[in-house]
Amino acid sequence: MTTPHAFGEPPKAARKHHEHNHHGIVVQDPYAWLQDPNYPTVNDQEILDYLQAENTYFEQYMAPNRELVDTLFKELKNRKSDSDESVPYFHNGYHYQWRFNEGDQYRRWYRAAGSHEHEQIDPRDWVTLLDENALATDQDYFRLGAMSVSPNNQFIAYSIDTDGGERFTLHVIDLTNGIAVTSPITHTIGEAIWNQHSDGLLYRNVNEQWRPDKIYWRKLHDDQADTLICAEEDGGFFLSMHLSQSEQLVFLRSADHVTSEVSYLPIDDFSATPVMISPRTSGHEYDVEHYQDQLLIRSNLRQPNFDLFTAPLSAHSQAQWQPFLEGDDNHYLVGHLVYENHVFVPQRVDGLDQILVIDQHQQQHFVELPEATYSLDLGVNPNYQSAFLRLQYSSLTTPNSVLDYDLASRSLRTRKVQSIPSGYDATQYQSERLTATARDGKQVPISLVHRRDTPIDNSAPLHLYAYGAYGYAVPPAFSTNVLSLLDRGIIFAIAHIRGGDDLGYHWYQDGKLQQRENTFNDFVDCTHHLINKGYTAAGKVLISGGSAGGELMGAVVNQAPQLYAAVAAHVPFVDVLNTMLNADLPLTPMEWPEWGNPIESAEDYATIQAYSPYDQVSAQDYPPMLVTAGLNDPRVTYWEPAKWVAKLRHEKTDSNVLLLKTNMEAGHGGQSGRFTALREVAEEYAFFLSELRGM
Repeated sequence: MTTPHAFGEPPKAARKHHEHNHHGIVVQDPYAWLQDPNYPTVNDQEILDYLQAENTYFEQYMAPNRELVDTLFKELKNRKSDSDESVPYFHNGYHYQWRFNEGDQYRRWYRAAGSHEHEQIDPRDWVTLLDENALATDQDYFRLGAMSVSPNNQFIAYSIDTDGGERFTLHVIDLTNGIAVTSPITHTIGEAIWNQHSDGLLYRNVNEQWRPDKIYWRKLHDDQADTLICAEEDGGFFLSMHLSQSEQLVFLRSADHVTSEVSYLPIDDFSATPVMISPRTSGHEYDVEHYQDQLLIRSNLRQPNFDLFTAPLSAHSQAQWQPFLEGDDNHYLVGHLVYENHVFVPQRVDGLDQILVIDQHQQQHFVELPEATYSLDLGVNPNYQSAFLRLQYSSLTTPNSVLDYDLASRSLRTRKVQSIPSGYDATQYQSERLTATARDGKQVPISLVHRRDTPIDNSAPLHLYAYGAYGYAVPPAFSTNVLSLLDRGIIFAIAHIRGGDDLGYHWYQDGKLQQRENTFNDFVDCTHHLINKGYTAAGKVLISGGSAGGELMGAVVNQAPQLYAAVAAHVPFVDVLNTMLNADLPLTPMEWPEWGNPIESAEDYATIQAYSPYDQVSAQDYPPMLVTAGLNDPRVTYWEPAKWVAKLRHEKTDSNVLLLKTNMEAGHGGQSGRFTALREVAEEYAFFLSELRGM
């Protein structure tokens, strides 16, 4: 393994006295100074100098590996179509499509007038709607947040972020002349929703703590101040909104991770008083659609795996809710989409993605798919009266595909299969579904893929990935990037650990709050299972995760560092205790239902402190580690990975390399641009391969 002195001395952060006292427990935090008190502005020169020193150290490490990085980058890039385009969709008299032209880092958006969804479009009829590449000119970072066209098809509202801070500026342009019809609206997030008359729109405002806490109505061609539609006073709840599939109602939702409250406005009158559907009750989570002039409500009121209920538009009591579809221990209802005469219910059945189709006569059937294991999701389906349902489909060996499911014939039509210009032969690869027994007896699924010629005799390295939080299930989906590992004899696996909802809502509940350590134990136990079954060996396992998955990385290397050959932790949420103690940070109050509130609860304090990766760093050997951060990241603030790396350097007893790379002009998602982002993947893979090579 590469030792630090081989390419220069690592930076050492100063240790400064700082302590906090909660519930009678005094904790020393000598790296607290790395949090700039002016955040989200970071201008403390000592902090910036330290981060830059770490970046320089990272570059020194990568210098001998630049040829490998370039080789990997070329591989990754050659698997991406230089020119690409989406399958068009039809909405409100126009067909829409995005494209990447040769060399484009960002999408170009087009539309063409039409009369129905099945017609062929003359290529000459496509007109440029929005060019992200032009908007990104001279920007170090660029991200299109949302885009919506007015009902009269004359105006477009789009939002952009140019520093990674996820505070978007909303622009409204007249498509007939390209002129702005109102001044830009700053500090927004999410999509703007137009009123029926196309002379006003709703937008969400984020406050200084990056909390979406207000929804406003901007009237075009009007000098009056924007009208406040609703505000959320509870710092733990975020506001969101969405237009119903029928395009008749706007649903306004206030929620944390376990409780929600929804009201609605008619699209033809934003001045109306929002109609409350059901006031918030702790632990009751629900979301709503509009179906056949009634409400269709997905709710965990009765069943943790959710049910669907119907209710009149005028309903003000749950007593008026009527059962429409019941979930159970094996059928986890994860969402719902409606057409004029159909309801589609994505659900997870024994851990496998399915989509249930219910017609207006209550006849039900599942969409039949060609493989036993796969990743399935709804595609773009804006047309309320469509004759087909668009799906996104892939597996660990099947490239991403767009499928249209014909509702009349119940047949699938493949509209697009991901192109891999450098070539791909699925027969060379094999996927498997394994089950590991966790230390408490739970059966944890593992999805795995490898080349057929890779030996299963404990000799192969293995890359194990997981997330394990917020009820997010990592799908066993296709990745062209992973091919660079597979083709070098590395097995790739996904551990479907608790904290995600892979096996149902209970799987999520069993990995949060007081049960949080199940997530980390599951990952370590999956590692042992893969070793015991001959897929790899201790010390040959590469692991990676981002955000809460980065917290997972920190926890498992504290618990079982000897198992792992190298670790990549991206924007890792590792300073859990200090973050949950700081109610002024952007996400903290909303996060308490996920992690616990250590300010109010001594029990929560003790639980978090016992696993928080930063707090549990100890004097032991750690594997080689690559850690990334984003200076403008509002989700995992830059100082969390910076403090963690500083403490690891001080405490660890090995000579293995420890790297910190901070994107100084980016946020939570790293670099923008489809090719620029690939170079960061190439750097991670080069780090892994160089550490394996040095074993």
